[in-house]
Amino acid sequence: MAPFDWTDTPAAPLMVAGAALEYACYGPPPERAPTIVMLHEGLGCVALWRDCPARVAERTGMGVFVHSRQGYGASDPVPLPRPLDFMTREAVEVLPKVLDAIGFRRGILFGHSDGATIAAIHAGSIADHRVRGLILMAPHFFTEAEGLRSIAEADAEFRTGDLRARLAKYHKDPDNAFHGWADTWLDPGFKDWNVAEVIDYFRIPVLAIQGREDQYGSLAQIDEIETRSYAPVDRLILDGVRHAPHLERPGAVLDAVAEFAWRLERIEAAEVETA
Repeated sequence: MAPFDWTDTPAAPLMVAGAALEYACYGPPPERAPTIVMLHEGLGCVALWRDCPARVAERTGMGVFVHSRQGYGASDPVPLPRPLDFMTREAVEVLPKVLDAIGFRRGILFGHSDGATIAAIHAGSIADHRVRGLILMAPHFFTEAEGLRSIAEADAEFRTGDLRARLAKYHKDPDNAFHGWADTWLDPGFKDWNVAEVIDYFRIPVLAIQGREDQYGSLAQIDEIETRSYAPVDRLILDGVRHAPHLERPGAVLDAVAEFAWRLERIEAAEVETA
């Protein structure tokens, strides 16, 4: 097997389960340092992380891997309609293959919104000892009326406003990307969706980040982590911030991410010394 192309401008997509996935890498590869795997939001992709992955790599000294999940960015489209448990399937069926394909050895899953939920489900469902910590930014564990209203508003804007044109700048198939997200969340059967039980199985430290004005989820999502997790939980709640803390308050988020990552490394080093 050819070595994985660890670069921010790979020559070919990552092939996982027959799908071509757009990706980019920053900082040292997995054989040289821990890796932070960043999982994007429900309408995100590699490009919509902006400069966050590069800054995380530079600040922490760790490698950073980002990819566009199937249906997003320049990745292959996904069959629609998505199943209502699409985040669980992504977490337990697809993400392990992605981690194997990049040569992931140890590190952190850093997810935003739907990506945070996928990271949480992976950590709470699979005994993957390579994952040493979780950064969950604006996660979802259950539906909330206000969040569903915000998605309905986005749906109206996509159909009658300029949202489709804006998404077309980043997704080669904006209809596939949008409907794969909005149609699932707005499906009547999705109102009872709840995956909070995965928190009960966390055995690694968590950094939970949320904007106090997040239009897609309330602080109840963060409270659920603190209430149910047996593992240590740090929280960063940012006043005046909505659903994209890494773009709205990049300095505060980067500081918290770096401190969390370095603390895990100190713990790792101490455990090695006492083993």
